Amino acid sequence: MTTITDQLTNATEIPASPIPIPNVAQVPQRSPLRYPGGKTWLVPHIRAWLATIEAPQLLIEPFAGGGIASLTAVMENLVPHFLMVEVDQDVAAFWVAALHNTDLLISRIDEFTPTHDNTNDLEHQPLRTVTDRAFRTLVLNRTRRGGILAKGSASIRAGENGRGIASRWYPDTIKQRLTAISNHAARIDFLAANGMTILEKRLAEGVPMGTAVFADPPYTAMGKQAGRRLYTHSSVDHPRLFNILAQLAAQGCEIMVTYDESPEIIALADQYDFHAVRVMMKNGHHNRLPELVITNRRVFVQ
Repeated sequence: MTTITDQLTNATEIPASPIPIPNVAQVPQRSPLRYPGGKTWLVPHIRAWLATIEAPQLLIEPFAGGGIASLTAVMENLVPHFLMVEVDQDVAAFWVAALHNTDLLISRIDEFTPTHDNTNDLEHQPLRTVTDRAFRTLVLNRTRRGGILAKGSASIRAGENGRGIASRWYPDTIKQRLTAISNHAARIDFLAANGMTILEKRLAEGVPMGTAVFADPPYTAMGKQAGRRLYTHSSVDHPRLFNILAQLAAQGCEIMVTYDESPEIIALADQYDFHAVRVMMKNGHHNRLPELVITNRRVFVQ
């Protein structure tokens, strides 16, 4: 097993993914949420990975966030059944309402005008129902910089084309996406829970054939602070996660994980015999940054 120091030296040996980064404007946008660290660029990898799985039956997304993997897979009929898991109670409320209270959520969208006063009032109103919480989550997500919901995040000011706080509020588009989700809701299960706890439970129960896991955890390894700034629940035990995923893979589960590239994650992938490829993607500031796509099989390289 290589050490972290070895991995620092050999990081350039990680092969590049053969799948090019798409123009995200040409990738179908499925989620109503603007999620920090969103993975629209990853959609071609998700498609290619699922296509290599013989008779996939269930896809589990333990850190659902904006739900890019689950929504892509369900709407493109890549897997028949899905389990989304999210520990953040605000985001979880949104998915519960999106799947089960769609009409109520859409009616709230029709009634709302995003101004600073209206958004501030909504943020401080008491929450009586799941739909109340879901709608607040949606509004704050669409009116804050970068879609960040974590405490202390700021509202959009100038916005696109001078539209200010409403520059990311597209009610017709949001309603269309909610309707599409509702149309597939019978195939999606959702749990408001800790994703790793759910994976451990699945491990204990035994994994049925055709199960796949896509994990995109908030990344705070090696002292990185971005995850703490972007997410309310950012603390993840990365060695524990890799250990769980390796045990699931040993039971026949298919695994795909995405991470920012770092020596710690490279070392964990090596320790558990996973296979990593590098993807150079652009962040919101158009900087090119390396990300890792990690699988239990050699999916993207021979």
